[in-house]
Amino acid sequence: MTITQLQYVLAVAEHQNFTLAAEKSFVTQPTLSMQVQKLEEELDIIIFDRGKKPITITEVGQKIVDQAKNIVNEANRIKDIVDQEKGFIGGEFILGIIPTIMPTLLPMFLKTFIKKYPKVNLIIKEQSTENLIRNLQDGHLDAAIAATPLEIEFIKERPLYYEPFVGYVPQLHRLEKTTELVPEDLDINDVLLLRDGHCFRDGVINLCNASKSNLKEQFQLQSGSFETLINLANEGLGMTLLPYLNTLELDDKKRKNLKFFKAPSPAREVSLIYHKSELKIQITEALYDIIASVIRGAITFQDVKIVSPLNK
Repeated sequence: MTITQLQYVLAVAEHQNFTLAAEKSFVTQPTLSMQVQKLEEELDIIIFDRGKKPITITEVGQKIVDQAKNIVNEANRIKDIVDQEKGFIGGEFILGIIPTIMPTLLPMFLKTFIKKYPKVNLIIKEQSTENLIRNLQDGHLDAAIAATPLEIEFIKERPLYYEPFVGYVPQLHRLEKTTELVPEDLDINDVLLLRDGHCFRDGVINLCNASKSNLKEQFQLQSGSFETLINLANEGLGMTLLPYLNTLELDDKKRKNLKFFKAPSPAREVSLIYHKSELKIQITEALYDIIASVIRGAITFQDVKIVSPLNK
């Protein structure tokens, strides 16, 4: 039994296809198939049912796959131990970021990070929270930036900053004359929302003390763009809520429509999250320090009340 064989097993389990697993493992399909078969013969069990399309994992095979994940992770820790001992911060690091954070936060820290740590090959992927969680569990991401708390047993969360919700209230709206908003002012059916699947959408619904069953949308909006929500609000279709960082680059005309909440401001907690196995922790720590240092100048709010992104 070898680590390579276990890695091939994990690839087949993920892709449910030997050809695709071989492609992703950068080996030929016969090589990968032969190594998986050798492992099955050594263990005297069948890991994959090849008679089904897509390939399925047998009951005992699933136990092997689960254990293989642990073994491969622990094997990877050996390199981590050596890197930490040498003080080396480098190599490939895959970071996931949710769509409502990526456009505002990434430009703030990326240049500083790659300049300070030129030996790190930082790969950044924009993904939904659901995909971030799955990919952290499967080892396809080294860390992620998301709205928290997520309350997931295998994930560690390190808060980076607290970002207030800000109201965007156009002229002639019922709240136009309101100086400071309070959550009780909000009517969930009057608030323009991002498409389903965004945790910011769920946070807004929670802030309004509503559930998705209370939501009676007059039209279906399939957009992940705050700019679209602002333009619809300006057309008299309602108001919307924005993350604070998204308000900083608005022009003067649009900024006049911003309404802040009365303290404590409702806010989302933005955290760096990673697997409890803490693989590549030295890079994770470096990333955390860089982001935390650059964000302090932009986010100064302290008197806030965290709004959970979890679905009600």
